[in-house]
Order: sequence, then C-alpha cells, then structure tokens
Amino acid sequence: MRVSHTQSGDITLLDCVTKAAQQLSDASVVFGHGTQNAFDEAAWLVLWQLGLPLDTPLAPTDEADDPLPNRLVTPAEQTKIASLLKTRIDTRKPAAYLTHEAWLQGVAFYVDERAIVPRSLIAEVLVEGSLDYWLSESTHKVLDLCTGNGSLAVLAALVYPDVMVQASDISAAALEVASINVERHGLHQRITLHQGDGLPDHGGPYDLILCNPPYVNARSMASLPPEFLAEPALALDGNTAGGQDGMDFIRKLLQEAPAHMHEQAILVLEIGHERAHFEAAFPALEVLWLATSAGEDQVLLVTREALLHMT
Repeated sequence: MRVSHTQSGDITLLDCVTKAAQQLSDASVVFGHGTQNAFDEAAWLVLWQLGLPLDTPLAPTDEADDPLPNRLVTPAEQTKIASLLKTRIDTRKPAAYLTHEAWLQGVAFYVDERAIVPRSLIAEVLVEGSLDYWLSESTHKVLDLCTGNGSLAVLAALVYPDVMVQASDISAAALEVASINVERHGLHQRITLHQGDGLPDHGGPYDLILCNPPYVNARSMASLPPEFLAEPALALDGNTAGGQDGMDFIRKLLQEAPAHMHEQAILVLEIGHERAHFEAAFPALEVLWLATSAGEDQVLLVTREALLHMT
C-alpha cells in the first residue's frame, strides 16, 4: 500500500483512512454495527478522532472554500488515530462503543455498553413509510418493546408527530441510555420509559407495537464473534426460557400481544436471520414480510386479527 507523505510527516486524509482500513482488515475485526467493511469503519474512526463530520469527502478537491478533503493529518493526529485503532483491534468493541455514537436513518443516537448498538431494520420501514397503509388518523399509541437505547421510539415519534410512544425494556441500564436519547431529541413529553419483562401492564391498548427482541438461536449464540459478545447478551439471546431456536421471547409476545392491541392494531417484529426458525415455530400464523435493505425475510408485520387466529 502506498501512502503519500509530506516532508513534515503529514499524510492526506484519504491515505490515513486507507492505512487504517488495511490495519482493520489485517486484524480480521468483524463489522456489522453501523458499517459493513473495513474502509467505512476506518473512515468513521479517523473522522471522529479528528473531530470532522462523518460526511467529509475524503478525496482532495479543487474547491478553495472546502478545505476538509484537502486537510492533512499531522503526525500527532496519526498517533491518536493509531491509539484508537489499537483499542478497536485489541478490545474488539464495536466502534460505536468507542465513539459513543451511532446512526439510524441519518439520526444520531448516544450508545454505550449498557445497550446493544442500534441497527434495527425496523428503522427503515418507519422512515420509508412502509407502515403508513396500516395506520390511520386514529393511530395514537405506539409501543417500542425491547427498546434498548430508545432509537426506534425516537424515530417513531419523529415520523409520527401525533403519537405518544411508550418505550419498554427489561434492562434498567439500557433505559438509562434510552433516557439520554429521549432528552437529546427533545421528546421527553411524548416518550415514556418503562422497565419490565415483556408487554407493559399499563399504557395500552396500542395501535402499533414495534419490537426488535432477542432472537438469536442457541447455536448462533455459541459462535458469535467478539464484537457481538461485547453487547449485552440479554438483548441478543432468544433462548433464555430453555429453548434452542431463539423464539422464547417471541412465543410469549405473540400469545399475549392481542390483549394489548386495539382492534386494528399491528405488530412489527424483527427476527434477523431466523425466518426458518420463526416459520417452524408459528406455521399457521399469517404474516406480511416487509422489504428492507437486507431483503424481505427479516422484518414482518402481523395484525391483531391474525394473532387471534393463530393456532
């Protein structure tokens, strides 16, 4: 790899990111917490360490009034970047835990080790309007179950300004992070936080339930890479009731949900790569699979009526 240096030891921003990406690749770190490849993760870490916007162009330009892409990285800055990269490689913590920031649909959220890194595909269907057909002017109450850092609750409140959102999680620590994000986005009057295991006893019935639950099956849990093991297992492991297919939480949710839903309400559920296990567990349940950037088999929509007829 060729890196351009000046006499002072400065290198270009692009060269700095390219060098960092090579280091991440050589160390075989695992991505999936906001980035999908070494270059994007390197750009995130380098720009964050330099205090530059994450949309900063990396290639030099001829625009005199846009100095950022032409910015050189000094040896002192390179040292700081090297330290951050070493931490990423040595600890295998996701970059979001090192920067304490993550994004969903262009919206920034605070995150730390108390909650999983936000990456739910439900964010896409919210922002892109995929649920609008199923909602109406009478849609006023939304539940974000297993809210984690509160990102889906915040996005729901931003997308639907007339709704009230209840954000629930079993983890008091995760709700502390959610509280930071609710305040950060000025939504404390429209989002309430609730600690509990499963559906809340109060606050419903709901018009829309969003849920990105723990759903990872036992075999996958046993082979998770270190970056995912750095996250709270409680938010990932779908086998805490003794199952193996990752559906323990979901079984209870689908059974109890109708009693917490208005007549025309819908439940939007993310199940990741567990469609085969989901369909084996609920073969008679009529659901609609929603299109996302990851395909049409990771997020589903189910009506209250379909849940009532589930056998």
